[in-house]
Amino acid sequence: MSILSLNGAARQVLVKAVKALVLPVAFIALWAVASQQNWVDPKLIPSPWLVLQKAVTVLQQPSFLTGFGESLARNFIGYGIGAIAGVLFGILIASSRLSNWLFAPSFHVLRQISLFAWLPLISTFLGEGHGAKVLFITLSVFYPVALHTFEGVSSISHKYREVAEVYQFPKTYAFRKLILPGASAQIFVGLQLGLIFAWLATIGSEFLLANYGNGLGNIVIQGRQAFDVELIIFGMLLIGAVGVLFNTVLTWVERKVLAWQQVG
Repeated sequence: MSILSLNGAARQVLVKAVKALVLPVAFIALWAVASQQNWVDPKLIPSPWLVLQKAVTVLQQPSFLTGFGESLARNFIGYGIGAIAGVLFGILIASSRLSNWLFAPSFHVLRQISLFAWLPLISTFLGEGHGAKVLFITLSVFYPVALHTFEGVSSISHKYREVAEVYQFPKTYAFRKLILPGASAQIFVGLQLGLIFAWLATIGSEFLLANYGNGLGNIVIQGRQAFDVELIIFGMLLIGAVGVLFNTVLTWVERKVLAWQQVG
């Protein structure tokens, strides 16, 4: 099958994939040549082949699957809680003047605090276990999702709200047919940012709360402690690949859910 025989959509996907792979493939090729020609210190920058060998060794270890599963579990739990809470809170402060008056000022102040500044307080009360890491991930997701949901609901024209009031639409009907469709694009922006922050927080919490549990972050920590550069590079590449996969899946879901906005 040739590229010309593909339909327009498939050809476009293939072209995008090729464009996305040009720079990584060129980088790996340059990396391999630099290692082969001894342009770099092999103790500091091992060859791609050595990193691949290390990857095969690590992937065969049962502890890897355990740590990978724990990282994914923390990420999904924290993301789910933070996303749901963020969407509900954003809708609340955007739809209710009283709630906006009560909660919005505090929310905008608290979201200015660096997420990592919360870690000492979280570890003081919850220790360095699974719960502390999940809470940290939840907070990292909550703020971007809540903010973009708030902006999305607030951006809905008052004319549409007035139409709903004139026709006396039930609040639940107006919510389903007016608020959610109108704010859905902004909500998905928040969900996508939240997914990125969730994965960063997952790995960050494993770095900074490393005395308890397993996870992908522990791969890099073990590599640093043993000065195993191959293990460090493999851990970094794996963490990045998982993040790209998450983002790709959510983008696909967003495209399917919001397909109605592309009609016409």
